Amino acid sequence: MLLRIASAQLSSDYYATTCPRALSVVRSAVLNAVVKEHRMGASLLHILAIAARDSVLSFGGPSWTVQLGRRDSTTASLSDANTELPSPSLDLKDLISSFSTKGFSEKELVALSGSHTMGQARCQMFRNRIYNETNINSEFATFLKSNCTQSSGTDDNLSPLDITSPVFFDNAYFKNLVDGKGLLHSDQQLLSGGSTDSLVTTYSTSSGTFYADFANAMVKMGNLSPLTGTSGQIRTNCRKTN
Repeated sequence: MLLRIASAQLSSDYYATTCPRALSVVRSAVLNAVVKEHRMGASLLHILAIAARDSVLSFGGPSWTVQLGRRDSTTASLSDANTELPSPSLDLKDLISSFSTKGFSEKELVALSGSHTMGQARCQMFRNRIYNETNINSEFATFLKSNCTQSSGTDDNLSPLDITSPVFFDNAYFKNLVDGKGLLHSDQQLLSGGSTDSLVTTYSTSSGTFYADFANAMVKMGNLSPLTGTSGQIRTNCRKTN
């Protein structure tokens, strides 16, 4: 696949001339992976922007226009990545602050959190919530404890972020929050008597509103300081720099 490197801006038709089948090739790869292993849907959200869009779409969610032309970084930092990602133990005010530093509004914070309608989390990420927090559905907590004991021996055991429909992209995540079934502390914080309560309620009753706001937020997130033009590089092997 030939890759153009001259453009200094992202564009939805970046590969129109050099690789006109680029989007269909990625979509086909995503769908084939999903057929082979449906649980891959969540992890594909982190691979690349096109796969993120097509993964959401293949599981019943919305579509959006992906701006193309990103180039790859020549460096990577695990510590920086962990610092940039909001912790699942954050309270609402800290979540709002974390997203605000990247230019995201409270509405965009809640909409993007709706991606937790898919995927899984390790026991150690929600153990404190199910054993020590009170704003959790008691039956839900009891169910989770069977797979996540107080012993560190179950740290890596997985549970779905959305217990209702874990392999569909829908608004069940927000319905779960209304029922006190948010898996992570940071999930349930979105409906905890704060400024985001009304957004959660709206999304729980209107999948269309959630889909529209999620798609807009994903477009915005995809435009966060991308490397374009001559910055970075186009990797010939995705696993390492050239």
